[in-house]
Amino acid sequence: MMSKYEIILYWSFDDNAYIAEVPELPGCMADGPTTFDAVKNVERVIQEWLETAAELGREIPEPKGRLHYA
Repeated sequence: MMSKYEIILYWSFDDNAYIAEVPELPGCMADGPTTFDAVKNVERVIQEWLETAAELGREIPEPKGRLHYA
C-alpha cells in the first residue's frame, strides 16, 4: 500500500545505497541498493512508524500532499 507521505529519495555515498526519508514522520527512513528497494522498504517503515505512534498514543500527522496553486 502506497502512503501519501512525501518521500525524499537520494544516493548516499557514505552508505553506498539509496536513502528514502519521510520528513513529516521524524526519524522515518530506510535504504536500499536500488530506488525501488529504498521506496519499498520505507513504505514498510512508514506503516511501522504509524502503528507504533498509535500504540503509544502519539499524534500522527496528516500527509500534507502536493501543493495546489490557484
